[in-house]
Amino acid sequence: MIYHIPVLLHKSIEGLKIKPNGIYVDVTFGGGGHSKEILNFLKSGRLVAFDADIDAMANSLKDERFMLLTQNFKFLSNNLRFHGIPGIDGLIADLGISSHQIDIPERGFSFRHDAVLDMRMNSAAKKSAIDILSEYSVEKLSEIFRYYGEIRNAGRLAGRIDEFRKTKKIERVFDLVNLVKPLTGRGGENKFMAKVFQALRIEVNGEIENLKQMLIQTVDIMDAGARLVVITYHSLEDRLVKNFMRAGNFTGNIEKDIYGNFKVPFKQINRKVITPDENEILKNKRARSAKLRIAERI
Repeated sequence: MIYHIPVLLHKSIEGLKIKPNGIYVDVTFGGGGHSKEILNFLKSGRLVAFDADIDAMANSLKDERFMLLTQNFKFLSNNLRFHGIPGIDGLIADLGISSHQIDIPERGFSFRHDAVLDMRMNSAAKKSAIDILSEYSVEKLSEIFRYYGEIRNAGRLAGRIDEFRKTKKIERVFDLVNLVKPLTGRGGENKFMAKVFQALRIEVNGEIENLKQMLIQTVDIMDAGARLVVITYHSLEDRLVKNFMRAGNFTGNIEKDIYGNFKVPFKQINRKVITPDENEILKNKRARSAKLRIAERI
């Protein structure tokens, strides 16, 4: 089984503009596809990779220029400082979920296989999808389905979950699937289910807050001319990345300093988002929603 097929591999590595003696960070190591390609361009340079999923450790690369940390990328700055790295020349993030995590049924990420509703990327984390479905109020459930899943009838979905859990705990994938089915509408079952599972996964793993924290830290750790390369898979992530690269914040509103000069930490390299071509999508269907954005530290 292939652990993960790297998406937009060559375009993202090209976007890093790798210097042979530079220091680079891959904050989403996974199967190591992007990291392997970065190492092909390095000579005396170094590569530091992050992945909170212990399963990814089996893919670690035997190379003296490489170091893999079992850490969430929200701890990016502290870890680099601990290892004596004051600044970097580039960072790549391939966000979302790996193929491995989806393809292993017992991880609970896929709605196609019955399993315990886990959804933790880091198996040591305390909160699973079961906890969210059991403990969150109707209002909070509605909020995460609306915001993270962009589900229009989020309130109705939350109410249905609340009624069901009064008599039975929602612990398995098919418990949730069967509960949700009447709300999906004819022909839209898979798309609706994907949104439900996406919303739960994002909440379980704190993905949006972690992304924000990581992006904020790039301003201080990236040297002038360093490249920030980010691949996103849904509009919520992409909007945050787009706004941050444009304005250095998550609203997208460019601020001015006391002298009236625009205060932005990055310049956008590709103002038009880069997407996979038809050939890549044919080879890897999970690439179809990918969007690549590149910016350079000023």
